[in-house]
Amino acid sequence: MYETSFNNRRRYRHWCGYGAGVLERGYRVFVTVHQTAAELPGVTAIPCDITDPADVERLFAAVGTVDVLVNNAGISLIRQIQDTTPEDYDALMGVNCKGVFLCSRAAAVDMLRRHSGAIVNVSSMWGQVGASCETVYSMSKAGVIGFTRALAQELAPEGIAVNCVAPGIIDTRMNACFDRAELEAEVPMGRLGTPREVAEAVLYLAESPYVTGQVLGVNGGVV
Repeated sequence: MYETSFNNRRRYRHWCGYGAGVLERGYRVFVTVHQTAAELPGVTAIPCDITDPADVERLFAAVGTVDVLVNNAGISLIRQIQDTTPEDYDALMGVNCKGVFLCSRAAAVDMLRRHSGAIVNVSSMWGQVGASCETVYSMSKAGVIGFTRALAQELAPEGIAVNCVAPGIIDTRMNACFDRAELEAEVPMGRLGTPREVAEAVLYLAESPYVTGQVLGVNGGVV
C-alpha cells in the first residue's frame, strides 16, 4: 500500500497523473484530502484533517497496513515577519510539522511490528536555505528535515527507512503568482521543475531500503 498525504486537489491530480507508475508496481494508493476530491482511477481519497490526532487515528484504522507513507500535505504563507500573526504560525506549523509527526507516528506503529517500511517526507529547499518573507514556512520545512534525520536514526535498527525530498521551484499553482521568467532565471537549469520529477524522487526513496536519513534536492541546481 502506498499512502500519500495531500491537502489540496491540485497536488492530488498531479500525483495521480504519475500514479500509474505506482499502481503498476502493485501498490494500493490512498491519498488524504482536506476537502472532497474528484475520483481518480485506482486511487482512494479519504478526507482527513491531519492536524487532528483523532482524525489521523481513524484514517490509519481505515487504511490498514501501510508499506510507504509520503507526508506531502503542506501550506505556505508569504508575509513579512511583522505582519505574521500567531494564528498564521499555528496554521503552518500544524499542517507542515504536526501533521508529519502524527502521520509518521501512526504509520510507525504498524511498521515496527513488521520491521519494514518507508517514510518519505516532503520539505522544501527553503527549509535548507530560508526564504525572505516566508520565515515561518522556512522554519516549518527546516523542522521536517530535522525530524526526518532524527526519526531515521531511531527507526533504522528496525529496518524502516525515513527520508526527505526538498523540492525547489516547481511548476505548480503555488508559484503562478510570480513572474515565470524571473523564477526560471533563478534556476541554473533555466526551467522550473515538474510535479512528476518530484514524484519520481519520492518513488526512488520509497523503494530504496538501504537509503535513510537523506535529504534529496529536486531543484535544478539551486542548492
